[in-house]
Amino acid sequence: MKKTILAGVMALAMAPMASQAETGAGCGLGSMLLEGQQGLVFNVLAATVNGTSGNQTFGMTSGTLGCDGEGTVTFAAAGEYLDANMEQVARGMATGEGEAMDTLASLMGVSAADKAAFVQVSKANFSVIFSKENVTSADVMSSLTQAMAADQSLSKYIS
Repeated sequence: MKKTILAGVMALAMAPMASQAETGAGCGLGSMLLEGQQGLVFNVLAATVNGTSGNQTFGMTSGTLGCDGEGTVTFAAAGEYLDANMEQVARGMATGEGEAMDTLASLMGVSAADKAAFVQVSKANFSVIFSKENVTSADVMSSLTQAMAADQSLSKYIS
Protein backbone atom coordinates (compact mmCIF):
# COMPACT_ATOMS: atom_id res chain seq x y z
CA MET A 1 0.00 0.00 0.00
CA LYS A 2 2.85 2.39 0.88
CA LYS A 3 4.51 1.68 -2.48
CA THR A 4 1.29 2.52 -4.32
CA ILE A 5 0.93 5.79 -2.43
CA LEU A 6 4.60 6.65 -3.03
CA ALA A 7 4.27 5.86 -6.75
CA GLY A 8 1.16 8.04 -6.97
CA VAL A 9 2.87 10.96 -5.21
CA MET A 10 5.92 10.66 -7.47
CA ALA A 11 3.72 10.50 -10.57
CA LEU A 12 1.79 13.59 -9.54
CA ALA A 13 5.01 15.44 -8.80
CA MET A 14 6.27 14.63 -12.27
CA ALA A 15 3.02 15.39 -14.08
CA PRO A 16 4.15 18.80 -15.35
CA MET A 17 6.98 17.06 -17.18
CA ALA A 18 4.54 14.81 -19.06
CA SER A 19 4.69 16.81 -22.25
CA GLN A 20 8.38 16.15 -22.83
CA ALA A 21 9.49 13.99 -25.72
CA GLU A 22 10.23 10.35 -25.08
CA THR A 23 13.81 9.16 -24.87
CA GLY A 24 15.38 6.11 -26.43
CA ALA A 25 14.39 4.25 -23.28
CA GLY A 26 10.74 5.18 -23.70
CA CYS A 27 8.65 6.97 -21.17
CA GLY A 28 8.54 6.19 -17.48
CA LEU A 29 10.13 6.88 -14.12
CA GLY A 30 13.65 5.92 -15.25
CA SER A 31 13.49 8.30 -18.19
CA MET A 32 12.31 11.07 -15.90
CA LEU A 33 15.02 10.41 -13.31
CA LEU A 34 17.80 10.31 -15.91
CA GLU A 35 16.47 13.17 -18.02
CA GLY A 36 19.22 15.03 -19.86
CA GLN A 37 21.74 12.19 -19.62
CA GLN A 38 23.05 10.84 -22.90
CA GLY A 39 24.56 7.58 -24.04
CA LEU A 40 23.91 3.89 -24.02
CA VAL A 41 24.57 3.41 -20.30
CA PHE A 42 21.99 6.00 -19.25
CA ASN A 43 19.42 4.74 -21.77
CA VAL A 44 19.88 1.17 -20.50
CA LEU A 45 19.58 2.35 -16.89
CA ALA A 46 16.46 4.34 -17.72
CA ALA A 47 14.91 1.39 -19.57
CA THR A 48 15.76 -0.91 -16.67
CA VAL A 49 14.11 1.41 -14.14
CA ASN A 50 11.13 1.86 -16.45
CA GLY A 51 10.74 -1.89 -16.80
CA THR A 52 11.41 -2.95 -13.23
CA SER A 53 9.23 -0.28 -11.66
CA GLY A 54 6.30 -1.20 -13.92
CA ASN A 55 5.15 2.37 -14.31
CA GLN A 56 4.80 2.79 -18.08
CA THR A 57 1.25 1.51 -18.20
CA PHE A 58 0.31 3.90 -15.41
CA GLY A 59 2.11 6.71 -17.26
CA MET A 60 0.31 5.98 -20.52
CA THR A 61 -3.11 5.77 -18.96
CA SER A 62 -2.61 8.84 -16.78
CA GLY A 63 -0.57 10.93 -19.22
CA THR A 64 2.29 11.30 -16.72
CA LEU A 65 5.95 10.25 -16.56
CA GLY A 66 6.61 11.58 -20.06
CA CYS A 67 4.13 9.14 -21.59
CA ASP A 68 1.62 10.22 -24.19
CA GLY A 69 -1.35 7.90 -24.32
CA GLU A 70 -2.74 9.88 -27.25
CA GLY A 71 0.35 9.46 -29.44
CA THR A 72 0.43 7.65 -32.75
CA VAL A 73 0.24 3.90 -32.39
CA THR A 74 3.08 2.08 -34.07
CA PHE A 75 4.64 -1.33 -33.84
CA ALA A 76 7.84 0.50 -32.87
CA ALA A 77 6.05 1.78 -29.78
CA ALA A 78 4.90 -1.77 -29.05
CA GLY A 79 8.49 -2.96 -29.40
CA GLU A 80 9.71 -0.30 -26.98
CA TYR A 81 6.97 -1.25 -24.55
CA LEU A 82 7.91 -4.90 -24.91
CA ASP A 83 11.58 -4.09 -24.30
CA ALA A 84 10.74 -2.52 -20.97
CA ASN A 85 7.97 -4.92 -19.92
CA MET A 86 9.05 -8.33 -21.20
CA GLU A 87 8.35 -10.20 -17.96
CA GLN A 88 4.91 -8.69 -17.45
CA VAL A 89 3.96 -9.44 -21.06
CA ALA A 90 5.25 -13.02 -20.81
CA ARG A 91 3.27 -13.54 -17.62
CA GLY A 92 0.14 -12.02 -19.16
CA MET A 93 0.53 -14.03 -22.35
CA ALA A 94 1.00 -17.28 -20.42
CA THR A 95 -2.08 -16.69 -18.29
CA GLY A 96 -4.16 -14.98 -20.97
CA GLU A 97 -4.88 -11.90 -18.90
CA GLY A 98 -3.40 -8.77 -17.45
CA GLU A 99 -2.83 -5.10 -18.00
CA ALA A 100 0.42 -5.70 -19.89
CA MET A 101 -1.46 -7.65 -22.59
CA ASP A 102 -4.10 -4.93 -22.81
CA THR A 103 -1.41 -2.29 -23.26
CA LEU A 104 0.50 -4.33 -25.84
CA ALA A 105 -2.71 -4.90 -27.82
CA SER A 106 -3.48 -1.19 -27.71
CA LEU A 107 0.03 -0.26 -28.87
CA MET A 108 -0.28 -2.71 -31.76
CA GLY A 109 -3.52 -1.03 -32.77
CA VAL A 110 -5.77 -3.98 -31.91
CA SER A 111 -9.33 -2.74 -31.44
CA ALA A 112 -11.29 -3.46 -28.27
CA ALA A 113 -13.49 -5.86 -30.24
CA ASP A 114 -10.44 -7.95 -31.21
CA LYS A 115 -8.55 -7.87 -27.90
CA ALA A 116 -10.01 -11.18 -26.74
CA ALA A 117 -8.83 -12.82 -29.97
CA PHE A 118 -5.41 -11.17 -29.54
CA VAL A 119 -5.07 -12.57 -26.02
CA GLN A 120 -6.34 -16.00 -27.10
CA VAL A 121 -3.96 -16.25 -30.08
CA SER A 122 -1.06 -15.00 -27.95
CA LYS A 123 -1.77 -17.53 -25.22
CA ALA A 124 -2.22 -20.39 -27.69
CA ASN A 125 1.15 -19.54 -29.28
CA PHE A 126 3.00 -18.72 -26.05
CA SER A 127 5.47 -21.61 -26.43
CA VAL A 128 6.36 -20.43 -29.93
CA ILE A 129 6.46 -16.72 -29.09
CA PHE A 130 8.59 -17.25 -25.98
CA SER A 131 10.47 -20.20 -27.44
CA LYS A 132 13.58 -19.88 -25.30
CA GLU A 133 14.61 -18.42 -21.96
CA ASN A 134 16.63 -15.53 -23.37
CA VAL A 135 14.25 -14.51 -26.15
CA THR A 136 14.62 -10.90 -27.32
CA SER A 137 11.81 -8.43 -27.79
CA ALA A 138 12.49 -8.51 -31.55
CA ASP A 139 12.03 -12.30 -31.52
CA VAL A 140 8.78 -11.93 -29.57
CA MET A 141 7.45 -9.26 -31.93
CA SER A 142 8.35 -11.38 -34.95
CA SER A 143 6.69 -14.52 -33.58
CA LEU A 144 3.68 -12.59 -32.32
CA THR A 145 3.09 -10.88 -35.67
CA GLN A 146 3.40 -14.27 -37.43
CA ALA A 147 0.78 -15.72 -35.10
CA MET A 148 -1.47 -12.71 -35.72
CA ALA A 149 -1.00 -12.98 -39.49
CA ALA A 150 -2.14 -16.61 -39.37
CA ASP A 151 -5.35 -15.67 -37.53
CA GLN A 152 -8.30 -14.55 -39.65
CA SER A 153 -9.49 -11.83 -37.26
CA LEU A 154 -6.01 -10.46 -36.42
CA SER A 155 -4.31 -10.59 -39.81
CA LYS A 156 -5.74 -7.16 -40.68
CA TYR A 157 -3.36 -5.61 -38.12
CA ILE A 158 -0.28 -6.93 -39.91
CA SER A 159 0.71 -4.87 -42.92
